[in-house]
Amino acid sequence: MEQPHTREIFINRELSWLEFNRRVLDLAKDKTVPVGEQLKFAAIYASNLDEFFMVRVGSLYDRTLVGGDEKENKTGMTPAQQLDAIMPKVAELQQHCDKIVAKLYENVGVLGYRRVDFAHLSKEAEHFWRKYFMQEIFPVLSPQIIDRRHPFPFLRNNEVYVGTILKGKGDVQSSFGLVPISTQFQRIIFVPSGGSVAFALVEEMVEHFAGLIFGKNTVQSRCIFRVTRNADITVDEGMFDHDVDYREIMSDLLKKRRKLAAVRLQTTPRAPAEIVGFLREKLMLPAKQVFEQTTPLDMSIGFKISARIAQDGHTELFYPVKRPMLPPPDFNLARVVETQDVLLSYPYQSIRPFIRMLNEAAQDPDVLSIKMTLYRVAHESKIIEALISAAENGKEVVAIVELRARFDEQNNIDFSKQLEEAGCTVIYGFEAYKIHSKLTLITKKKGNQLHYIAQIGTGNYNEKTSEQYTDLSFITTDLGIGSELATVFNNLAIERLTEHAGNLLVAPLCFKSVLMQEMDAEIEAKRMGKDARIILKCNSISDKDIIEKISEASCAGVSVQMIVRGICCIKAGVPGLTENVTVRSIVGRYLEHERVYAFGCGQDTRVYIASGDFLTRNTERRVEVGVRIQDRRIAGELLQMLDLQLRDNVNAREMQPDGTYPKVKPAPDASRVDSQLGMYDMLAGTWPAMPAPRPAGEPVRRAPTARRHAAALQQPQRRPAAPRPQTLLGRLRNLLGR
Repeated sequence: MEQPHTREIFINRELSWLEFNRRVLDLAKDKTVPVGEQLKFAAIYASNLDEFFMVRVGSLYDRTLVGGDEKENKTGMTPAQQLDAIMPKVAELQQHCDKIVAKLYENVGVLGYRRVDFAHLSKEAEHFWRKYFMQEIFPVLSPQIIDRRHPFPFLRNNEVYVGTILKGKGDVQSSFGLVPISTQFQRIIFVPSGGSVAFALVEEMVEHFAGLIFGKNTVQSRCIFRVTRNADITVDEGMFDHDVDYREIMSDLLKKRRKLAAVRLQTTPRAPAEIVGFLREKLMLPAKQVFEQTTPLDMSIGFKISARIAQDGHTELFYPVKRPMLPPPDFNLARVVETQDVLLSYPYQSIRPFIRMLNEAAQDPDVLSIKMTLYRVAHESKIIEALISAAENGKEVVAIVELRARFDEQNNIDFSKQLEEAGCTVIYGFEAYKIHSKLTLITKKKGNQLHYIAQIGTGNYNEKTSEQYTDLSFITTDLGIGSELATVFNNLAIERLTEHAGNLLVAPLCFKSVLMQEMDAEIEAKRMGKDARIILKCNSISDKDIIEKISEASCAGVSVQMIVRGICCIKAGVPGLTENVTVRSIVGRYLEHERVYAFGCGQDTRVYIASGDFLTRNTERRVEVGVRIQDRRIAGELLQMLDLQLRDNVNAREMQPDGTYPKVKPAPDASRVDSQLGMYDMLAGTWPAMPAPRPAGEPVRRAPTARRHAAALQQPQRRPAAPRPQTLLGRLRNLLGR
C-alpha cells in the first residue's frame, strides 16, 4: 500500500511543544493537585518557556538571519512563519497563566501567605518597607543612568530589572534609569505577621521606592522588565588553536552565550510606552516579542513560596511523600545479575543498588575496566566518585563525556577535569553526533575468560533526577550483549558509527531502520489476517519517516497506541490516515522519561527499551542505544507497565483529531487509575532473590536467551564503517551540535 503523503496528519514541532507546556500549566489549576505542588507546576511552566525561547525561538531567529527560506519538512513552514505562529500562541498562554497564578495567590492567601501589594500599602506598612528598603536593599543596588554620556549597558539573560524615565530639575530631555535586581540578595522576603506570612518581591519593592534611588531626579514613569536571550551558540573560527582543549572552548562558548541576541522582552502590565519603545530599539526586538504579564517575570519564586509552606510544616498541601523502594539488606546486584537479567525502574526503585555495584567493581580485583557514557550527572555525584575510586585502584576507566549537554555544559566541564586528574580516560565523542546513550560496561577476567556486566538505560546517571523522572535501567551479564557493547564503546572512542548490532539498536545507522522493520512486520501480520499491535512510549516524536510509517500501519488496520509526554507531530484519529492511532500524554508528579517500544500481541510481543526518542535529532544526529528485552519476565513487566499507563485516568490526556488534549475522565462506574502511584504497587516485593552461594570454582550458570530477531527481521552482517578523516576545524565546528 502506498504511504499516505499528506500534511493533514502533521503538527508543527514548536506548536506541539507549546501545547505540552499548556498541559504542565493546567496542573497548576487542577483541583486534585495540592496547592504546594500547583505552585511548583506554575514555576516549571515558566522555566520551560524560558528554555523554549532560548533554544527553539533562538534557533529559528538564527535561521531567519541566514536566508530563512528552508521549510520544515512536515508542515512546510519557514522559520519566519513558525515565529509568526508561536508568538500569538505564547501571548494566549500567558493570559491563561496570569489567571491561574492570580487564583493560586488567592488560595495561598487564604492559607495565610499573602503577597505584599506595594500599590496599596497602609501607612504602617509603608513605613516598615521603606525602612527595610533603605537598610537592606538600597546599599547593595547598582543603579545606572543612560544618557548621551552613559551608553546603554548589556542586559543579562533572564535577569530582572527596574526601568525608569527620569527628569532632572531644569533638564529639557529625560534620561533612562536602570536598576538591576541583583542575584546577590534574595528576590523574595518572608515576614511573619501574627498568624500569617507576608511575602514581598524585591523588584516590586525597588520599583515602589525608585524615587529614593536617583537623588534629585524625578521618576516620571517606571516598570519591571526582563530580557531573554538566544542560547543557540555556534563555534567561531577565531577560537581555534592547534593545541586546543575542548573544555576551554566550551568555557569560551558559555561566555559567548550570555551575550547573544534578545528574543523576548517581558514587562509588568501597563508598562510605559516610552520605556518599552526605548528597550525595543536598543534590543532590536519586534513588538510581537514583547509580552505583558501580571505574574512575576521570574516565576522561580513559586518554588521558594512552596518551600516556605513546606518549611512551616504544611505537609497536607503537598503530595504524600514517596521514597524509592530499597531492596532487602542482603541484595547484591552484581551477584544477582550473574544468574538473571535485572530491570530497575526509577523513581519507584532506588538507584542505590547500581551505585553500590559500581563501588564494588572499583574494589574488585577481577575487574579490568569500567566504561560509561555520561550526559547529565548530579552535582557531587556518587557515580563520579565511584569512577574516580576505580581509577585510583588501578582499573581502566573510560568516561565518554558529552560536553554539549544543553545547560549542563559547565557541570560536565568540571567533573571531566576531576575524572582526568584521577587517571580516567576522558573522551569527548563525535564531532557531528551528540552521544545521548546511557551505557555502562564492567569487564572482568576470571581465569582465561572475559565476563561482562552491561547496563543499558533510558535516563541519566543522576541520583537527584532518578527520584523525579521515570526511567528504566536494564542490567545483564549476557555475553552477546556485553561483546556488542564493547564494540560500541570502541567505536565511540575512535569516532566510528556502529552499522549493525545483533542485540542492540544503535543510532543513527541501526536504530530507526530496525524499529521501522518491526512496524513492517506488524503491517504484514495484519495483512495475513493475524492480530497486530504497536505500542510506542516516548517523550517526543517528530521524525517524518516514522510518522508516515505509523500512518501506513494505521491504514493497514494495525492498532497503534502511543504514549507521548511532550512533542507529538502526528495527529491521531484522522479518518483514512491515522484512525487506528491513539495518542495519550501523561503529565503528573513525576516526569515521564522512559522509552519503551513494543510490537506484536501476547507472548510473541517484542519489547525494546532505549535512550532515544523519535525526534529527528535522536534518530539521525545522536548516538542512541536500545536493547530488545529477551527475558520474558522482564518483558512482561514492561507490558504490564504500558497497560497501566494506557488505563490511566488521573494523569492522562488523549489527543483529538484537531490536536487538542482533553483530560481522560473515568467512566461513572470506573475506579481511578493513577499509573505513577500504581507502579509502586506493581513493583512491591519484586526484587530478585539472591542466588544461593555456589561452591568455589563452580562456574556461573545462566539460562540461554533467544536471538534478538525473527528470521524476517535478520540483517546480514556488514563491515563497520571506517573512521572518517576529520580536521580540527571540522571537529570544532560541530562541537556543540544543533
